[in-house]
Amino acid sequence: MSDHRPRVVQGVFALAAACATAIALVVLPPGAIPSLAQPRGLADGRLAGLEWTFVRIKYSSWNTENFRARYWSDPWAIDGPAAEQNLTRRLRTVTAIKVNDPIVLTLEDPEIFAHPWIYFVEPGNLQLTEAEVPILREFLLRGGTATFDDFHGPFEWERLAAELRRVFPDRPIVDLEPPHPIFSCFYQIDAYPQIPGLGSFFRGRTWEKGGFVAKLRAVLDDNGRAMMLINWNTDMGDGWEWSNAEEYPGYIKYTHDAYRMMINEIVYALTH
Repeated sequence: MSDHRPRVVQGVFALAAACATAIALVVLPPGAIPSLAQPRGLADGRLAGLEWTFVRIKYSSWNTENFRARYWSDPWAIDGPAAEQNLTRRLRTVTAIKVNDPIVLTLEDPEIFAHPWIYFVEPGNLQLTEAEVPILREFLLRGGTATFDDFHGPFEWERLAAELRRVFPDRPIVDLEPPHPIFSCFYQIDAYPQIPGLGSFFRGRTWEKGGFVAKLRAVLDDNGRAMMLINWNTDMGDGWEWSNAEEYPGYIKYTHDAYRMMINEIVYALTH
């Protein structure tokens, strides 16, 4: 999210049972994962038959008024609609996936169960209602994936972690690092990228709010599938939103990395 302006698939879900060990932060043990130097997509048709929609989740926030005063937007709406429009166009271009137009839903809309992937932006502001907690849990255990993006520093981490514990009080939050398959399922990515918001970029740095090191974290189901993908200390949404802004040529390398990482996350969600 930039400081300079205000600015969501269809699939068969596999049922899983909810049981795990206590909440903790651990590094997921690496395994032997094959990788490709070139992206898979239209050339081999490997992803043909898959379908995806950018489903932005409209959520309630504990901080709505303060956020509006600073950014002229509700937290759930930041970077839209340009971010999802640009990511949608890019996914159509580089893969054989059937890509639909972006939509906005609430968790209580039954239509979310027709989509395997949903997106929360600025989730450090997220406050799930009592009704939403079991819905999100069921969505994920049926095989869905929730992606969280654009939140930074220890305070926002603790806010989101508290909400995730309401959904899965007994499942650990883990770090995903190469050679986890999410880093090689489409593009070969050697390290998780830190994408600065445009405001941070203008200040000559990649971090904000004390979030110095970018991490991809996850909550796993009983089969080891990452059903929550947590992009912390990075701003993927700004990377897509500003990818067409010719006046910021120095930002191009970050938009490149933001597209590649999120396309990998989406391909992983659709194939695991």
